[in-house]
Amino acid sequence: MSDKDEFLQSPFNALPGAVVALALAIVGFELVFWVGGRGLIGGPEAVGWRVAMIEDYGLWPGVLPWVIEKGEWTSPELMRFLTYPFLHYSFVGAIFAVAMLLALGKLVGEVFGNIAVLVVFFVSAVVGGVVYSGIFPDQGPLFGAFPGVYGLIGSYSFLLWVGYGQMGENQYRAFSLIGFLMGIQLFFSFAFGSQPNWIADLAGFLIGFVITPSLAPGSFRRFLDRMRQR
Repeated sequence: MSDKDEFLQSPFNALPGAVVALALAIVGFELVFWVGGRGLIGGPEAVGWRVAMIEDYGLWPGVLPWVIEKGEWTSPELMRFLTYPFLHYSFVGAIFAVAMLLALGKLVGEVFGNIAVLVVFFVSAVVGGVVYSGIFPDQGPLFGAFPGVYGLIGSYSFLLWVGYGQMGENQYRAFSLIGFLMGIQLFFSFAFGSQPNWIADLAGFLIGFVITPSLAPGSFRRFLDRMRQR
């Protein structure tokens, strides 16, 4: 391939397809909210589309106790556990989530593949939602991709944990990223009284870390081989 071809090649070609699909879904919602908010489509009601979508598809903590109490395990309300990661409070928040998704999804996807990225993202989002609902049943709705993204951070941290161990280095370095991010979140949560979404993010990280060893042993072995060659 010539230098010109490499320059013209789409940057998405270097990303796992699952990561691109998740990112495009988030960006797609933001584009609809942006266009509607400027009155270009949907009329006057479009200005409130973001709030309406969060109310209709965000994860309200009361949903889980209601499902358990009524035994409504086929209720469409449970879909909120899968839809809430694609909704964000603002465009800036969504772009920040997408940037993290692209970076962490690429790292995890290159080792384990597309299916693993989707499994980690959605399992982490669901578990994060369950933990949030159980601990803070009276809080407002949970929304945003961060519990799923933090699951990918958990997967990447596991890779680093084992890799550092294989090289005889300090394995706790693997938790530098999550420690930094959680420190920032806890500071803002306690300093400004923001909603405690950090518990869902932390739960997402932990489940991502735990389920990663079972995803693709062959790919993981190749990753370790590369780590040893550095």
